[in-house]
Amino acid sequence: MSLPSLETTPIPGLVVVRLDRRDDDRGFFKENWQREKMLAIGLPDFGPVQNNVSFNTDRGVTRGIHTEPWDKFVSLATGRVFAAWVDMREKDTFGTTFTLEMDTSVAVFVPRGVGNSYQTLEDATAYTYLVNEHWRPGIAYPALALDDPTVAIDWPIPLSEAIVSEKDRGNPALDPATAIAPKRTLVLGAGGQLGRALAAAFPGADTRTRAELDVSDAEAVAAFPWHEYAVVLNAAAYTAVDAAETPEGRRAAWAANASAPATLAGLSRQHAFTLVHYSTEYVFDGTAPLAPGHSEDEPLSPLGVYAQSKAAGDLAVGLAPRHYVLRTSWVIGEGRNFVRTMQALAEKGVSPSVVEDQVGRLTFTEELVRATRHLLETGAAFGTYHVSNGGPAMSWREVAQAVFARSGRRAEDVSGTTTTAYAEGVFAQGNPFAPRPLNSAMSLDKLRATGFEPEDAMAALDRYLGRPGT
Repeated sequence: MSLPSLETTPIPGLVVVRLDRRDDDRGFFKENWQREKMLAIGLPDFGPVQNNVSFNTDRGVTRGIHTEPWDKFVSLATGRVFAAWVDMREKDTFGTTFTLEMDTSVAVFVPRGVGNSYQTLEDATAYTYLVNEHWRPGIAYPALALDDPTVAIDWPIPLSEAIVSEKDRGNPALDPATAIAPKRTLVLGAGGQLGRALAAAFPGADTRTRAELDVSDAEAVAAFPWHEYAVVLNAAAYTAVDAAETPEGRRAAWAANASAPATLAGLSRQHAFTLVHYSTEYVFDGTAPLAPGHSEDEPLSPLGVYAQSKAAGDLAVGLAPRHYVLRTSWVIGEGRNFVRTMQALAEKGVSPSVVEDQVGRLTFTEELVRATRHLLETGAAFGTYHVSNGGPAMSWREVAQAVFARSGRRAEDVSGTTTTAYAEGVFAQGNPFAPRPLNSAMSLDKLRATGFEPEDAMAALDRYLGRPGT
């Protein structure tokens, strides 16, 4: 069968689908919902989980206007209806209406927050609809009077002659105060460097520290209203790379970095929210060529426990239908980090020794936030993206020297050492030390292909350190 066709309407997101109905002397056949074909014509992958049928015995049955908190795909199995929709969302189009006569060859996708109603034009009309959330007892949602003069729906059968339930006769008039707010954004791990930056960049978001919502806690997850969110930004992670090599740290790392993301992926499938998960270049062993660096399709090759747990989280999140995995490196934000440590040493007159055989790029949290907003707002293809600031790859020693030079010290005051020598010193003190990838540089080509141009890391460093003129 051929592809159905799609027609837009004055209500954003509400679209009419003309189905390929095949008729013969026996009756008709149609593909009422065929996911691959529907996506091909531009319908969202809304993930229906329930199919309902409303059978109407008589002509003139009129139902609505109901604004249910889920997306719907409506069609007919038999009969004809006059259907009407009203935009009840907090948008410029609040109160906009659209009407259409439907038979069995027509379907309509109705986005969440758009009021839905119909009037049967024939006896024995079966109205059917797919929804992407399960019905829940006690749920309340706005309704609108069928005869509201503001929207002025021209019902073909006068409401005085129609069959209308007592409940629908008592629905209220149009009121902007009852407009449906969009689903919210949730920031997990809001206490960390990245989490704080995300909370500042998404001011209307619900923010939770791990203490406030631990996704590895099954009871906390079960009690949380995940259906209220459109986007979940998962900045929660166990990041104590060396401590992860201890028995206690190993368990904590796997709980936060692998099990929790797997839970979020399942919740994303169930509640149709977009999951943004932040990962790390540690999922690679650092043996890729310096240029162009690690690519998104490079096989995972984690070295230590932290790296292995993060790699497992990447794989789990990849099972969510709507996901972005943003792998990043050498994150710098507000709080304790390498740049602030080097700045403090420079101010104290200390001349440190810093490893010079680990190479990568800094990623300032504002750049990671900017990339997040870009991917979400442009509707970039779901999947994995590498995100860091731009410019040439540098060693940790070169970064430290850049900080020193910007803090009034000589770059030569920072001496070099090797990862092996540094590790030996850590082991000599009886402390754990995790293996590091020597090359942390990642290819940014896939991100650039979406229209995003990373800012040079040194320009961002100037601004971060508050240098004059930056």
